[in-house]
Amino acid sequence: MISGIENWLKERGVGLDDVAEIVYSLQRPYNADLSIDECRESVVAVLSKREVQYVLFTGIALDELAEKRLLPEPLQSIMEADESLYGVDETLALGITNVYGMIGLTSFGYLDKVKPGIIRQLNGKGGQIHVFLDDLVAGLAAAASARIAHQDPKAQKYDIPGSP
Repeated sequence: MISGIENWLKERGVGLDDVAEIVYSLQRPYNADLSIDECRESVVAVLSKREVQYVLFTGIALDELAEKRLLPEPLQSIMEADESLYGVDETLALGITNVYGMIGLTSFGYLDKVKPGIIRQLNGKGGQIHVFLDDLVAGLAAAASARIAHQDPKAQKYDIPGSP
């Protein structure tokens, strides 16, 4: 199913390498040996999770329905305006970030504020509606970044007293 979600992303102007570049910028300061290929691999690993795919399918479908003016009011107007108090788009994206814990959440907050790379492009008011997709891409990048952080072999390990 990953090829299906990858195609949906591509149709909306998002390539896996776009997301990998954001992941790289987040993790490179903490991991000098990190490669862009490892970042892309992490993006693919996050995308392979069914719950992540479902969140992306849902958000992308809502963006597309809004573009076709098929949503009921007042939702249609909210989506067209990308109403700042809407918040459902961020809430949906948090479903992706929570897959890898608190570091994903803090990275998402940073990405949502700074809007680097493809996130900034999606957030622009070009011909398409990306109310959900810009936040979903930020959530995907944050989760892939957190995944790398959790798997860093140089991360400090602590022994738990009394454990085998």
